[in-house]
Amino acid sequence: MRIDPNPPAGDLHMPIELKMPALSPTMEEGTLAKWLVKEGDMVRSGDLLAEIETDKATMEFEAVDEGTIAKLVIAEGTEGVKVGAVIALIQGEDEEAAPAKAVAKAEEPKKVEAKPVPKAETPAKAAEPAPAPAPAASGDRIKASPLAKRLAAAQGIDLADVEGTGPGGRIIKSDLDGAPTGAAKSPAAPVAAPQPVAEAKPAAAAAPASVSISDDIPHETVKLSSMRKVIARRLSESMQQAPHIYLTVDIQLDALLKLRGQLNQSLEPRGIKLSVNDLLIKALAVALIEVPDCNVSFAGETLIKYKRADISVAVAIPGGLITPIIKGADTKGVAAIATEAKDLAQRAKEGKLLPTEYQGGTASISNMGMFGIKQFTAVINPPQAMIMAVGSGEKRPYVINDALATATIMTATGSFDHRAIDGAVGAQLMAAFKRLVENPLGMLA
Repeated sequence: MRIDPNPPAGDLHMPIELKMPALSPTMEEGTLAKWLVKEGDMVRSGDLLAEIETDKATMEFEAVDEGTIAKLVIAEGTEGVKVGAVIALIQGEDEEAAPAKAVAKAEEPKKVEAKPVPKAETPAKAAEPAPAPAPAASGDRIKASPLAKRLAAAQGIDLADVEGTGPGGRIIKSDLDGAPTGAAKSPAAPVAAPQPVAEAKPAAAAAPASVSISDDIPHETVKLSSMRKVIARRLSESMQQAPHIYLTVDIQLDALLKLRGQLNQSLEPRGIKLSVNDLLIKALAVALIEVPDCNVSFAGETLIKYKRADISVAVAIPGGLITPIIKGADTKGVAAIATEAKDLAQRAKEGKLLPTEYQGGTASISNMGMFGIKQFTAVINPPQAMIMAVGSGEKRPYVINDALATATIMTATGSFDHRAIDGAVGAQLMAAFKRLVENPLGMLA
């Protein structure tokens, strides 16, 4: 992921500041897990600089400028590094060498965890990779090294007329050779990004000051990962803010299991094998389109109604849980859903998902049937307004055509945000889900 460090301009000896990037829209801080470079190393655009642990995954941080690592401001392993905090300094590739003392005096937080850092004005956005030199101007902002800007001002060169050959189209000193001179335009003052309105949050529940543990009980104390902290916070907020209502149905699986077997026989030459969960994802997506009042999010004074069903699938990974998304599952075939779900689950366990692959979604499904769990309730994943909890399919006594028989039965429980979805509407979704699973050909039409 490439993050523009927004290099400062106008000072001969001022290095480029690398700042903690916002790797997701909700990220406020992260852990600088590991440095992949050391002070004095030369780096080029695209070189890996560090591994940053977010609440969901460990992601690699790439360089977008060339130069020398002048100083690693934040030590690896540091937790709670705020988005926008300076983590390293790079001396530009065409800058005059800065005195060692000047670099040593670079601003460095004495203690990251103790000194609060203001939140970034806006989450940093990933820059598109540039395979070839591009024009230096990007909107009203001209990308140029500090030395190039100073020389251009002295020679009366308009940087808007210069094509940059540096990383990402950045103008460097050599680009000024042969450039037309004249009255240079005064660079426009940068427009400050609007400060996002702070989201009102309830006071967090007070943690116990201490836990009394008997000395004769063997134990160990494990520090919470960033992911576990975020899971604890978000699920607590969900239970506190969203009044949950639970609706449960028993669903006969025999027809779906028979269809799955037939489909797998036809898909075997293509190397595709459908799971029961793949078909349940499809059933939930179609049900949400049939009952659109459940395909919503509560947003305070408004209700957001979605036009497609993006299903978040709960996947257990080491140390936590993540919900990769099958986008547009209502319109995708079950073979496509199976292929995509398998790929997302594998990359989720490897920590290789992109933020766009696990953020969003219109509803969730959590299946614990493979663990033998018969029935459970799930916590809604905000800002979504419902989640389907699926238990194991098992042989049970069941009434079929007014006669007691044995059938494969699965219990499903929907959790609904009662602020957005009334009980009767939630019941319609559960009925549609049950009908589609028990008559699966209907969701394939």
